Amino acid sequence: MTENSRAVTPQTRTNHVKAISYAITATLAALLCALASPAGAFALVEAATGVFAHEGQTSLMTEGNAGDIANLGVIVGDDAVAVVDAGGSLIIGKAFRAEVEARFHKPIRYVIDTHAHPDHTFGNGAFAGATIVGHRNLPRSLEARGDHYLAAFRAAMGAALDGVTIVPPTLLVDGELRLDLGHRPIVLKAWKTAHSDCDLTVYDETSRTLFAGDLLFMRHVPVVDGSLLGFLSVVDELAKIPAERVVPGHGPAVAPWPQALDAQRAYLTRLTADLRGAIRKGETVTDATKTAGQSEKRVWSLFDDYNGRNATAGFAELEWE
Repeated sequence: MTENSRAVTPQTRTNHVKAISYAITATLAALLCALASPAGAFALVEAATGVFAHEGQTSLMTEGNAGDIANLGVIVGDDAVAVVDAGGSLIIGKAFRAEVEARFHKPIRYVIDTHAHPDHTFGNGAFAGATIVGHRNLPRSLEARGDHYLAAFRAAMGAALDGVTIVPPTLLVDGELRLDLGHRPIVLKAWKTAHSDCDLTVYDETSRTLFAGDLLFMRHVPVVDGSLLGFLSVVDELAKIPAERVVPGHGPAVAPWPQALDAQRAYLTRLTADLRGAIRKGETVTDATKTAGQSEKRVWSLFDDYNGRNATAGFAELEWE
């Protein structure tokens, strides 16, 4: 059966309706939030009762956006608040913290880093007094790459990088960890190497909302900084989580679950198949990176910035299968 000849089932229609409904709801919520907030306020969209998300720009990190390119989250319990990721600079981290404190009037107990990349962790220093939580591999990753990140992003971000320091987690997750914010249990899960070697998800059981970090990209082409095959297999494992909605690491602030995984799965599957085909033909990595995954280009933003890197990493992994 070809792609164009697939039957439209009742379940497919239901999924499409849910996806359209979520998109409309998220758009309206973002517009209302923008209209209700004073100039300069840090925008948060209510994804579910007691759960909020900030939508980062689909862009590279620059001085102009101060590294505000990743989605960030807030989960509010009776006693305390947890934030999911801290943003891509001290500027963004401070704005995020100020909005959370002004809006919810509860202590920020945890800052949960979903992985090591700068757009998610450079804001950690703004949250003094909170416990930084991360994957058991996160301290090692930050130690190995932190100085490189600071040097590499100075050119792109200029003064927006001022004050940023590498702040590692003090509470580590190996397997699963349950935290309670006061009648608000959340489940943190450490994953095998996929997008990176230190990916962590956060699941709010009360609202059935999943914070996927960069294990889920939408709009922004997925980035493979760990294992292509691991990333692809984790997609199927993620789909088993009984969430109703997801906050991806990049893309819309909130999306329906598990439909949100479809485009990423298609991209990673195509990239893997193209690379395997190139390897069978005896192509070099240089030749393979020019063609692998190109049929997916129209679907994604920043494709030319990352697809070649993904193909190079994937080729090195797959040629030893």
